[in-house]
Amino acid sequence: MRVLVRLLALTLGLAIAAAGAAVLAGVGWAMARPNQEALLPWPQWLDRAGELAWTASTIRVAAWVLVAAGLAMLLLAALAGRHDVYLQDPAADVTVTTSPRSLARIVGQRVRGTDGVRSASVTASARSVRVRATSRLLDERRLRPALIEQVNELVNELPLARVPHVHVVVHSAKDRP
Repeated sequence: MRVLVRLLALTLGLAIAAAGAAVLAGVGWAMARPNQEALLPWPQWLDRAGELAWTASTIRVAAWVLVAAGLAMLLLAALAGRHDVYLQDPAADVTVTTSPRSLARIVGQRVRGTDGVRSASVTASARSVRVRATSRLLDERRLRPALIEQVNELVNELPLARVPHVHVVVHSAKDRP
């Protein structure tokens, strides 16, 4: 989500810079050649804008498109904030956080060190920890409960302010026909 907001900000910034460059080029052209036609047709654009009434459908559609674009950008910016995982506060005036990536690394190391686990990917947030493990030796019935128990123990050992839900999915070669 943060990448989308960065790309949106970059696009908006480039559009504003291009509009400013067009205005500067038009002003420079008009100053250098005062008796010639302008680089951009500003007078025609102003005449066309002067012909439009505020109640014209073009104006209303443009206004609704701008409102929708603005609300979409506000929503994206609000959702793109950091999603820290809060730890138990060691003192009254101290707040301790970690990143979801760090929590996922800790859980991933423990899961990958488990017997029978060939590979694992972990995603974490303050609310949940999702583990996708692959095994060639053990089937899902045997490995999944062991991984759930192991991840729950680890999460309970950590000084997290809120204990996340644990979701484990196991893909095993033994379960395939």
